[in-house]
Amino acid sequence: MSEQIHIHTCPLCEAMCGLEVHVEGGRVAKIRGDAADVWSRGFLCPKGTTLGEIHHDPDRLRAPLVRRGGELREASWDEAFDAAEAKLRDVIDGHGKGTLATYLGNPLAHNFSLGRYLGPFMAISGITHVYSPGTVDQWPKNLSSALMFGDMWRIPAPDLPRTDHLIVLGANPHASQGSLVAASDVLGQLDAIRARGGKVVVIDPRRTGTVRHADEWIPIRPGTDAALLLAMAQVLFAEGLVRLRGLEGRVAGVEALRDAAARFTPEAVSPACGIPAERIRRLARELASAERGAVYGRIGTCNQEFGALASWAVDVLNVLTGNLDREGGAMFGKPVAWSFVNLPDPQWADGYVLGRFRSRVRGAPEVLGQFPVSCLAEEIATPGEGQIRGLVTIAGNPAISAPDAGRLEAALPGLEALVCVDNWVNETTRHADVILPGLSPLENSHFDDLILNWAVRSVGNYSPPVFPPEPGRPEEWEILLTLAGICAGQRRADFTAEQLDALFYGGLVAGLVQIPGFPIEGRDPAEIVAASRPGPGPLRILDLQIRSGPFGDRFGAEPGGLTLADFEAAPHGIDRGPMVPRLGEVLRTKSGRVELAPAPMLADLDRLHARLGRAEPPLVLVSRRHVRSNNSWMHNVPSLVRGRDRCTLLVHPDDAARLGVEDGKPARVESSAGAVVVPVEVSDEMMPGVVSLPHGWGHDRPGARLGVAARHAGVNSNLLNPGELVDALSGNQVVNGVPVEVSPV
Repeated sequence: MSEQIHIHTCPLCEAMCGLEVHVEGGRVAKIRGDAADVWSRGFLCPKGTTLGEIHHDPDRLRAPLVRRGGELREASWDEAFDAAEAKLRDVIDGHGKGTLATYLGNPLAHNFSLGRYLGPFMAISGITHVYSPGTVDQWPKNLSSALMFGDMWRIPAPDLPRTDHLIVLGANPHASQGSLVAASDVLGQLDAIRARGGKVVVIDPRRTGTVRHADEWIPIRPGTDAALLLAMAQVLFAEGLVRLRGLEGRVAGVEALRDAAARFTPEAVSPACGIPAERIRRLARELASAERGAVYGRIGTCNQEFGALASWAVDVLNVLTGNLDREGGAMFGKPVAWSFVNLPDPQWADGYVLGRFRSRVRGAPEVLGQFPVSCLAEEIATPGEGQIRGLVTIAGNPAISAPDAGRLEAALPGLEALVCVDNWVNETTRHADVILPGLSPLENSHFDDLILNWAVRSVGNYSPPVFPPEPGRPEEWEILLTLAGICAGQRRADFTAEQLDALFYGGLVAGLVQIPGFPIEGRDPAEIVAASRPGPGPLRILDLQIRSGPFGDRFGAEPGGLTLADFEAAPHGIDRGPMVPRLGEVLRTKSGRVELAPAPMLADLDRLHARLGRAEPPLVLVSRRHVRSNNSWMHNVPSLVRGRDRCTLLVHPDDAARLGVEDGKPARVESSAGAVVVPVEVSDEMMPGVVSLPHGWGHDRPGARLGVAARHAGVNSNLLNPGELVDALSGNQVVNGVPVEVSPV
């Protein structure tokens, strides 16, 4: 039997690894790293080797499901769309379009078709109630970038290949392969920093696998990262170590920041952080003296009590040491293909405003267009005008990923319409009226766009599908546009997805040619549309993204510039070089300068200062992730869940002795939100006073159809995370630093 080798790109995370997919007899025989890939050079993590198992998973849906007689039963696509239309129209006709909501899952950021059609879905559907895991894992970073740089998606990433001093807070690339930084083999990059004489410091409550690739581990009490970083800033000012270098004249608020940081001395923050004052001073001095340094903070700095301040303070230090927008510092990626998030958003034309409206039940202020995801449960369950009656979920599993998960699990059956775009019957979709499955990763094309915004090189890889989708099934973009038309109040008989796509594409081009400085500014929209790649769908959009990108042919204006055809002819990718300084291109603040001291951040410092004098709870809980896990959506892959139990409670030996819990024995973990029973794993990788549970587990719910995951169910850590516990400034959920009690069972 002949073997075929397909070149593909892994779509699971920011690492974007090149793959060799070996196929025999219509099945994946093995997957290896593509040594010729211009980006990853053969590197591959364990998750990427399992795309074949995901594709062949017998639990993966190949046909829609419709609820009939209380059971989810297989249906034709026409039957499924008819059922979705009937359910959603009943909500719209009975309660108004304002009672529809949508939940957008993390896989959207990595999906070729869904990711490019999320914008059209939102624009056409008119849905205004939007919930996402962004308010669990990254909203503080979006907020700090919005206030500092005038663009919520311009997030600086460390220039790993060229830095010689890196401080890592709340990030564990050993498990994640990098988050809000796109680089292949991040651990290898850390090793290379040290090999060339540089230094890597990891600050984390847990001695993660990343620490094995660092020079120093500094344990820190959860929730105090902002205090530590501001103390470092105070040292820079007090000791005359501030040097803006190339940022001179391009930064506003230096004096205001100096005054605001003055009270956060190392001595003031040391008791709360658990880090000696002199060590804090040394951290600041070493960063200031490094020729090329960067501070990198990730999820652990976001989903805590002071997430916005911590995210802001990361880039404050990068600015004060002159390392923002500088080789070896924190830089902005230059994507070969722009993303929709890079386009000007009219709602922020006059600058970012917080709290423009409030949630109906809790009164939570809106931040960047969203409420905390935990609000979803109460908005469904609480009667009254504006109550959410219908929900469309797209590649998301909020029943596991939303804090206060017990309340959401109880609320979901009360919906009058739940329509899910998903490939599995999971803990959320088991409640659905209709499930519309998408494609497997190997049935889909792939070309990253959003992720390239924080890539350390300007690269691109186009991957055609390894397996053709089954004949007659709609593509994912058609599913989204059909649902968008239905949610907009249109009858499916009166439109087609292709018609909506043509309207959207024409409107998109008409808008692009009006953007000042855009590569096709001033061109005739009809000319661009006529010269576009034939046919509807994401390939036409991708070709537009490339051709009107920084290296594109600009539809003939730049002969020799890139088009999608160039990437199709280069299966191992095209590399246009490392990061380059481009602050002037990306900055969108009203002042035209980096806003180092935004008023909302300064106003929140009183809350942080009050935290310094607060009594410490005896025990707090933090989250964690494993290299063989990807949030809640890869636990049905047999090879990733083999071996020892990974859903355990990590406890420091001193805490275990004090609490009377033993290694391998079950313990009860209780918070103000709920309780779970989970096996204990005693380990000195935890700092005393902090315990850790992995997130994304809890696959024991009746009605879910995840055979492998059910045999390795674990417990849902979000049953312990109180929904009302959020960072006051960003609205991001707090899942690190949650007070808990632990007792033996």
